[in-house]
Amino acid sequence: MPLTHRDSRHLTPGHTRPPPSDESVLDWRRLFQAPDPMQIDASAEGEMLVARMRTALILCLLPVPIINLLYDPNTAAGAVGLLTCLVGLVPALVVQRVLRRSAYHPWLGLATSLLDVSVVSLGHAAFLVLGQPMTTVNNRLMFDVYFLAIGATALRYDARITLAAGSLAMWEYLGLVLYATSRFDLTNPALDPHHYGAFDWATQASRIVLLGAATLLAAVLVNRGQRLRGQSRVDRLTGLPNRTFFEERVEAELSRARRQHEPVVVAMLDIDHFKRHNDRWGHPAGDVALREVARTILAGIRQSDTVVRYGGEEFVALFIGLNSAAALERAEAIREAVGALALPIPRRRDTTGVTISIGLAAYGPDGTQAEELIEQADARLFQAKEAGRNRVVGPPPEAVGREPAGPPDSPPDRMRGSPGRVM
Repeated sequence: MPLTHRDSRHLTPGHTRPPPSDESVLDWRRLFQAPDPMQIDASAEGEMLVARMRTALILCLLPVPIINLLYDPNTAAGAVGLLTCLVGLVPALVVQRVLRRSAYHPWLGLATSLLDVSVVSLGHAAFLVLGQPMTTVNNRLMFDVYFLAIGATALRYDARITLAAGSLAMWEYLGLVLYATSRFDLTNPALDPHHYGAFDWATQASRIVLLGAATLLAAVLVNRGQRLRGQSRVDRLTGLPNRTFFEERVEAELSRARRQHEPVVVAMLDIDHFKRHNDRWGHPAGDVALREVARTILAGIRQSDTVVRYGGEEFVALFIGLNSAAALERAEAIREAVGALALPIPRRRDTTGVTISIGLAAYGPDGTQAEELIEQADARLFQAKEAGRNRVVGPPPEAVGREPAGPPDSPPDRMRGSPGRVM
């Protein structure tokens, strides 16, 4: 069974659900569920991508309404197009700035998705204000932008955002059509100087149905993408995230550490004499050991930290906002907890135990790139092994003063060290 975590805000595997037995059957309830927390980084990347595409698209389209204003007799279309571009450009630039300076939150993806749809509706509404209702109800170019806005929501990796944005597009467009029919005589040829065609309800109904179909298709694709991405980043034996996930996560955390000047510590954890354990008790007992060690490590970290199965009997933990001294205390407590485990042996009444060795590397004195920190943590793990195993090796005391300043570990979370550690 996958391990659970205490807080869904953080990226741990506890919210990873096993796939159904029949992959071809769509569980519609999943479309309304919050995405796995492991998708947050993908959502942030998607939001930034949408923001950049939005900016680039608007800048490319901006000359079109300007040219219309200068040379096209339909000056209203040019004015509306220019207004829509400017209204969409400002939030696009703001979102890019926010994402560079702070973490992504799902509400941001929802807000920008709803804004994209509403900007398109604003463009339709502007033609009503200008007395061109036939442009609102029959203009194909402006209406097609709804599909771009709905499709872009799929990059947020949250089907609820897609459903919300698509539903808003349907209701807003329906409201515009109802308003146009109530305030204007759409059978009057004088209201169609640009020959958009006669108004009929069948066409409007088909437009709304198409919006609904596009929304549902995008939501299903989001759900499918979530499941495939989640499965590719979870270790099935322990339920922990895997190395692929960690490589993405550590880059995001180091980028945040650079911006906010916070300490980060990488810990490499390895089960001592694991091959000997397997040879003596069998591989099923080794699987039990891996699961129990993973559960113990996960129970020993905070809600803001991350732990992954890096490969074989090796794990990596990422301590966010802790300096090396506080991280060493936490690693020491994990080491003690693992050493106290009584591991059941499959098909036997006996129990056994394992120990772990841990190496720590601190952001700043040990490097600023992920590769440097992993290499240094691995080197200190090797030192722990050479010194007799079942111990923690961290940065030397003089390195602590060179770490970025960060908040101290909160009193309830502090753990006592033990003589087993090596400095």
